[in-house]
Amino acid sequence: MAIYTGSNKHLGGTETVTKKGTIFYGLVQKNVLVTGANGQLGQELQQMAKKTDTPFRFIYTDADVLDITDAAQVEHFISENSIEYIINCAAYTAVDKAETDEELAYKINYTGAENLAKSGVRIIHISTDYVFDGTANVPYKEDAPTNPLSVYGKSKLRGEEAVREFADEWIIIRTSWLYSEFGNNFVKTMLRLLNERDELNIVADQRGTPTYAADLAEMILVILECDEWKSGIYHFSNLGETTWFGFTEKIKELAAVNDCRLIPVSTDEYKTAAVRPMYSVLDKSKIQSAFRVVIPQWEDGLKRCLKKLQN
Repeated sequence: MAIYTGSNKHLGGTETVTKKGTIFYGLVQKNVLVTGANGQLGQELQQMAKKTDTPFRFIYTDADVLDITDAAQVEHFISENSIEYIINCAAYTAVDKAETDEELAYKINYTGAENLAKSGVRIIHISTDYVFDGTANVPYKEDAPTNPLSVYGKSKLRGEEAVREFADEWIIIRTSWLYSEFGNNFVKTMLRLLNERDELNIVADQRGTPTYAADLAEMILVILECDEWKSGIYHFSNLGETTWFGFTEKIKELAAVNDCRLIPVSTDEYKTAAVRPMYSVLDKSKIQSAFRVVIPQWEDGLKRCLKKLQN
């Protein structure tokens, strides 16, 4: 396991299915709804859960199975499936497209989160570093003032507010620069472009921390298995910090691509529809202390992801 914890407990052995559920050493498994299960984090959760014996039964859904923006559908699904926990990975994450698709971004990131929060079920809600404006010069703690610059960031902040207002027992995890072996993401795009182009212009003045989705998935399982539910906002990414240019340099180095020249450019030179925070490094000390975990460096996560992608 990438994340080390001294308190994490895993239950092994055979399972027995009954009319009341699945028995694990005399315990009825608790049903966990995972929304957005076809996304990067959702797929990593599925992979992680397969490898780890837990006292939970995961029910994976995406928009074609459960429309979280439909309150009645959410209420019916949660009741019908006796859901006791929700992991909300569903999100509108097309940062630039959200600037012209504001209604749908808010519908998924805000209304969907509110519907899930109103269910009365314990919820782990995934949020983003883009709730900050990037004017800091030290890692953001959970209680730092928020001031999102984009529609995406604003809609995610509204989702956070809905979870805090309507859920009785909630955990919000803000993360940053997420990538994995699944779906579309920066690492996979750079791998393709590095092999297709002679040179690439990469933004070199935005600082943050890449996060391997498999490590975040493991962190979520640690939280689920913790003996005590600890409501609150937490920050999670891999450790360290870099720029998009530094991130690309490391991808190029580890993938042994030598024929593409990387050119550092400024944010002003690389115009995008959405404004992004110039600095969005997250302080992870709270989650490390609360759950007694040791988080890997971002370079370590990248090595493990590239190994899977190249196998």
